[in-house]
Amino acid sequence: MRRIERYFILLNGTVVIAGLALMAVVVGWNVAARYFWAHSLPWADEVARYTMIWLTFLGSGLALREGAHVAISNAQEALPGPAQYALRWGILLLLFGFFAFMVWVGIDYMNRMAIQKSAALRLPMKWVYAAMPAGFALMILHLALIAPRYLQAGFAVTDEAARG
Repeated sequence: MRRIERYFILLNGTVVIAGLALMAVVVGWNVAARYFWAHSLPWADEVARYTMIWLTFLGSGLALREGAHVAISNAQEALPGPAQYALRWGILLLLFGFFAFMVWVGIDYMNRMAIQKSAALRLPMKWVYAAMPAGFALMILHLALIAPRYLQAGFAVTDEAARG
């Protein structure tokens, strides 16, 4: 199971890095084209914008694993052990529920935008808005994988987390 989890994290991270590379190449090429040829690519801004949207949602699960999202941990740490554990269960259930709700909302919104097309690429906006349910579904998977560790220690940095 640990090996599958490592491959999942590696795949997720590789996709995010590839997206960042794509964005850097497109934006860099567009800047160079403006500077050298006084002509910009009409689709470059859209590609960069939509790539950033996808990166935000695809990277959010990786950030969740590291405890990098905004959190207020003082309340948890102030409670005694059993109360901390109960609070963490409540937080997990709330997060799973919220993420599942956002997958549902994202799919609904994605389907509503199915007929709209982007200005330069003529890309169905459905594929841009698909980032939301995809990202929240990934967050559900990441949360499920880290839930046992979170229940035991919260998002405290452990030796295992530091090693990667």
